[in-house]
Amino acid sequence: MPPNVDQVILSMKTLSTQIIYFLRQRPSRMNIVNLLRFMAVLALLITVYSVLFHVIMEQEGRSYSWVSGFYWTLTTMSTLGFGDITFHSDLGQAFSILVIISGVLFLLILFPFTFIEFFYAPWLRAQAEARTPTELPKETRGHIILTHFDAVVRALVRRLQQFEQPYALLVSDMTQAIELYGQGYRVVIGDLDSPETYRRLRAENALLVATTADDRVNTNVAFTVREVSETVPIIATADSATAVDILKLAGCNQVLQVAEMMGQALARRTLAGKSMAQIIGQIDEIQVAEALVAGTPLVGKTLAQTKLREQVGLNVLGVWERGQFIISEPETVIQEDTVLMVAGSKAQVQRYNARFHRPQDVGGSVLIIGGGRVGRAAARALGERGVPYRVIERSPKQLLDPTSDILGDDADIDVLKKAGIETAAGIIVTTHDDDTNIYLTIYCRRLRPEVQIISRAVRERNVATLHRAGANFVMSYASLGATAIVNLLHRSDILMVAEGLDIFSQAVPAALVGKSVAEAAVRRQTGCTVIGVCNNGEMQINPDPHLPLPEAAELVLIGTQEAAQRFQKAYGAG
Repeated sequence: MPPNVDQVILSMKTLSTQIIYFLRQRPSRMNIVNLLRFMAVLALLITVYSVLFHVIMEQEGRSYSWVSGFYWTLTTMSTLGFGDITFHSDLGQAFSILVIISGVLFLLILFPFTFIEFFYAPWLRAQAEARTPTELPKETRGHIILTHFDAVVRALVRRLQQFEQPYALLVSDMTQAIELYGQGYRVVIGDLDSPETYRRLRAENALLVATTADDRVNTNVAFTVREVSETVPIIATADSATAVDILKLAGCNQVLQVAEMMGQALARRTLAGKSMAQIIGQIDEIQVAEALVAGTPLVGKTLAQTKLREQVGLNVLGVWERGQFIISEPETVIQEDTVLMVAGSKAQVQRYNARFHRPQDVGGSVLIIGGGRVGRAAARALGERGVPYRVIERSPKQLLDPTSDILGDDADIDVLKKAGIETAAGIIVTTHDDDTNIYLTIYCRRLRPEVQIISRAVRERNVATLHRAGANFVMSYASLGATAIVNLLHRSDILMVAEGLDIFSQAVPAALVGKSVAEAAVRRQTGCTVIGVCNNGEMQINPDPHLPLPEAAELVLIGTQEAAQRFQKAYGAG
């Protein structure tokens, strides 16, 4: 069958579905009734005017057909007025004025308004609503159910689309559902607290249910889902530590305190304190760590000169420079504020720490601006590292420690000086408002051009803006939460270690069997780095790049999504 015929049939099916959906809605049926009533009144008015037209014309001694009467009435009411039929008497002209005025009112004002209000607008809404289903097909399985739309879910959906992972976004409000559908999201309409909703979403066949609303809503969602399925994994975010146990009692398998994770991650980036490698992820036996180099003999050397692989066995995957991840090259120079991303075994990471661990002379406290959940988590993490800190907070309710907390406006120079900004070893900006964070970053950079500034971004799109404002490193709350959820999908073949940076496993392509990594120039050709080879159940971490790759083995690589695609294209990987 020709494609154009298929398109016609598809459009006809779509149109019939929308008409059925439109007519099933009681408000739509009422709107049609109201529209028909108006049309009946208008038809009656036209008929009466046509009769009066003949009566007045008879008085003037002229006679016209009934068709001419309706013709004159419609052209006059619509203000077209061709002038081929006119009255000569005062009565006829007065009647013409009445017809024109009523025509303007009914045909040019009331009719368009009534048509749009009672038919066109409801029809457009019905079309949109018809595209937002209330259930998934019965055969649906292996999908992810999302129950709340926020910055974390927006970032999560982008990652799911990268992995071609099916998902369904549950929305209870029709207006929001239509808006999200228009933006390209896969939306399903339903109530969050109804077990029937999750039955229609095939929760029993889902790969995961993720809920990122507030603690009470998340608890309700988890408890409701458990009425439908006892086995589907449920991941929830928690605003407070006290909610973690309650959410688990409600049925959650994993509870993420994203604010706590964010605070720890921001503190981990602080150069003050101990220079050591800290684990940020693991796939199979390979551990990925971020290593601070401040105060170590590595500063000022190129990666080739450090000979880290020969000394401790770690493979340097790349470096963080001013918040940007850069694939490492032998000539890459290590700066004081460089953060290395390394991969290796647990023993190799421990050897690095034993060899390069250097307690830093802080010389001042780390200044934390914002005493909310993220700021408190950062303070606790710094305290565990033995790094002194001061917290600036505007709200008296957030003041927990009189010895380290300062009440006041974080944009007030006197408050900043009282907190020790002039001697601060670093500044962490943690407020939950991106506009405020950008403002404070610019302000602090002007006051202390040389100090390290680490900032939190609520929305991913503001990460680049904060870098331009002067932050040395920026972490996105949305990106961190989305990455944590992706890494809990129990996918053994992929691990996200940073924004846009993945560790993934891949069977050795036929094009690489018998060749070495160095001979194939995998890194130069694709941007991916081989950090492990698994053969016969044994993992060789950071393998010799000159050894041939065996058949039926599995590679563990790190790279961006684009690099992974180039690898697939270059070597025909499946």
